[in-house]
Amino acid sequence: MEEKCSCKPTEILIFPCSGGSNVGQIANQAGVKLTQNGMGRLFCLAGIGGHVSGMIESTKAGKMIVAIDGCPVACAKKTLEHAGFDIDEYVEITSMGIEKNHNLNPHAADVEKVTGHLAAHISKRKGLEYRLEKVMEEQE
Repeated sequence: MEEKCSCKPTEILIFPCSGGSNVGQIANQAGVKLTQNGMGRLFCLAGIGGHVSGMIESTKAGKMIVAIDGCPVACAKKTLEHAGFDIDEYVEITSMGIEKNHNLNPHAADVEKVTGHLAAHISKRKGLEYRLEKVMEEQE
């Protein structure tokens, strides 16, 4: 059963992959948009991988961890798990039907698809109703 989270956006930590492909860039841009929309706070995956003590401690204080991976290599997921963190919400972008390529200028519609998917899941976990149309209108 999925637990409800009464988290403030600053307690929801978003860790995107930012790999050298379209899906890595989609992951990063989705993390930025989620942060801009007040759904959480973009956090530094490299700091976790580098075992930066302040970032590790700040992550321990978070109430929800969101990981966004571009592809099945799952760098974000593996980095967080290696550091001992449980992931509350996870998406791997190629599993959403977005094909990986090496174009670093991803389609805006793909970013919106991932952003909407995660925003809905975060909102559901928080016990809020979510309407994709509202977020999309706010982004325009």
